[in-house]
Amino acid sequence: MVRIGVICPSEIALRRFMPALMKNKNFVFAGIAYANADNFCFPPDMDEAKRQSILNGEKEKAQVFIDNYGGEIFPSYEAIAVSPGIDTLYIPLPPALHYKWAKIALENGKHVLLEKPATLELSQTQDLISIAKKQSLALHENYMFVFHNQIEHISSLIKNGIVGDVRLYRISFGFPKREANDFRYNKKLGGGALYDAGGYLIKYASMLLGDSINLAYSNMNHTEEFDVDIYGSAAFVNDKGVTVQAAYGMDNEYRCELEVWGSKGMLTTGRILTAPEGFVPEAVIKAGGKEEIIKLPSDDAFAKSIEWFKKCIASEEKRETGYGDISLQASLLEKFLRSATKNLIK
Repeated sequence: MVRIGVICPSEIALRRFMPALMKNKNFVFAGIAYANADNFCFPPDMDEAKRQSILNGEKEKAQVFIDNYGGEIFPSYEAIAVSPGIDTLYIPLPPALHYKWAKIALENGKHVLLEKPATLELSQTQDLISIAKKQSLALHENYMFVFHNQIEHISSLIKNGIVGDVRLYRISFGFPKREANDFRYNKKLGGGALYDAGGYLIKYASMLLGDSINLAYSNMNHTEEFDVDIYGSAAFVNDKGVTVQAAYGMDNEYRCELEVWGSKGMLTTGRILTAPEGFVPEAVIKAGGKEEIIKLPSDDAFAKSIEWFKKCIASEEKRETGYGDISLQASLLEKFLRSATKNLIK
């Protein structure tokens, strides 16, 4: 039985991770850590009373996990990252904090499940992979959607010629504005629409185009309100000339669509990246002047991502596959950033 801990009582950890974890009998929830004064990234002008209120709130959130799932409360991130009572660590912290705590966990012999993106820099991701390899540890970046049955089902439909020869893929993912104190608007915490929404598109583009994927162009757009990118776009091409056009944003009307335009028809679907447990996605097929709506499989992508993580823990072959996937994602993300800085729009 693998003892797993959670670093930070985040909303996604409580709402999505814990229910999914309970489905996997190979793991036992061992505990959760909340931030102490040194762990939390306070604004420099915040007074002590407000800081203490936030820390107390984090402790209260952690208690909710214990009340519902058992386990132990750890009074700092360090405590859980080095604890001999923890085999594996799930890290749902803001992206800028991933590298530090994942590295400490790996150096202390723990398998690591990271929320996306793994880190903010290719060199940091490569460092984590190197440590994980040396210690035969699993390192998994939690892009859950890749495990959803609808992805494989759509791929089969396309392979079987439902739209003919594919001329173009279009993917779009964006969501409405969040509260101003959300970490996604904080550059120091790794905020920005590319890291939060754009990473999904990069990941799916690499699945559609394969290892020969190459970035044709990228663009990042800002607004006057925040110092992070708010929306952007890109195009990717493989060695066969197949193209994926991608657009993302985080102050947008909600959109989570895939469009496959082919020589004989077109397929579109509206929850390609975010279908929750139990939701039955649909695809619209247009061909020969006719339109058909088909049901796609429902699934629990989070639970299956955890299951894949467990397979990586048990199998060197699976771990190597995981390292390669994370490395490719980080490389494409860095190429996107380098290209976009040349034509940055504010």
